[in-house]
Amino acid sequence: MQSLPVPCPADLIPDASGTDAFHKAYRQAMADHAVFVAIESDGPRWTVKADTLTAGPGHTVDDTVNDAIRAAISRLVHNREVDADAYTGPIYFMMHSVSSEERARELAAALHAALHEDLEPLHHTIPPTTD
Repeated sequence: MQSLPVPCPADLIPDASGTDAFHKAYRQAMADHAVFVAIESDGPRWTVKADTLTAGPGHTVDDTVNDAIRAAISRLVHNREVDADAYTGPIYFMMHSVSSEERARELAAALHAALHEDLEPLHHTIPPTTD
């Protein structure tokens, strides 16, 4: 497995379904001192995961970025695109019950970009709340 580009395009987000695939992707991120990001199959649904600990102590995410990510995930919960048990950081992020692999990859790529201080994909990918 090779290092992920920053930001990582959706089609290169690793599928870490299964224990072995997860451990391989996580270990690779640790070895590269990179933010871990992956998707996992959860039956017919998908999960998005990200973890900044793998990047080491030199990687920080400021409060503005964390607030934007938290708000975006809250909108996904509100719109019922992900389950309410989502982890919204500031170090570990997880979104369950994403409807398709394509959408999971899109969300993971936007989250990865945001964790590298590029919020544009996050704003573009996650629509505002509809009331």
